[in-house]
Amino acid sequence: MLPIRAAALVALLAAATAAATEPQADVLRVAAKGKPGAYAFAVTVKSPDRGCDRYANWWEVVSPDGRLLFRRVLMHSHPDEQPFTRPGGPVPISAEETVIVRAHFHPTGYGGAAMRGSVAKGFTAWSEAPPGFASELAREKPLPTECWR
Repeated sequence: MLPIRAAALVALLAAATAAATEPQADVLRVAAKGKPGAYAFAVTVKSPDRGCDRYANWWEVVSPDGRLLFRRVLMHSHPDEQPFTRPGGPVPISAEETVIVRAHFHPTGYGGAAMRGSVAKGFTAWSEAPPGFASELAREKPLPTECWR
């Protein structure tokens, strides 16, 4: 009986390790400026881009309850520019409103480092992200329509 349990445990650990080693896009920094209801964000992303088959294809601002507030679509890979910063906005929030900023990696999806905070207090690493948080947003528009090389 013990060998079967051990084999199941080994398989479970292997699956968890494989998921943890999938390529991901990490948000390293978030800066915001502007006025309430129309903030401009500048988001720094680090990702193992290598071309249109594997790249960070957007960053987004999400409410704590999982609503998409803004998405900045990235239309090409950045293999020679890492990390990279891209602006986006206007983001329709108040200065005190807490939001999550995260990136999406094609083809593996969400899962990299995200940041949480507000314009008023700043942004810090969000280590408490629940597994699968707002993963359905990957199907919500706007989405990349093509990738330039």
